[in-house]
Amino acid sequence: MFEDNRMMIIDDTGAEREVEIILTFEDDSRNKKYVLFTDPADLEGNVFAYSYDDDGEMNEISEEEWEMCAEVLGAFQNEGEDNENE
Repeated sequence: MFEDNRMMIIDDTGAEREVEIILTFEDDSRNKKYVLFTDPADLEGNVFAYSYDDDGEMNEISEEEWEMCAEVLGAFQNEGEDNENE
């Protein structure tokens, strides 16, 4: 499903667009997989998050799931900064 940290999505208008994956992870407590990504065409640099299944079907997430994804993203970014400072 994901190749070279990129994937194709269908946007709200039905157009296919390539986006850049920031990270993917599994949450065992929810028994779900998540993908966080950015759209290079989005000048604001927003991060988007969806859950996905083994068939690659992407699903919108709840506000509670988004908050959990934001925490994971923050930890991921902090870890990257720590590694750069070593």
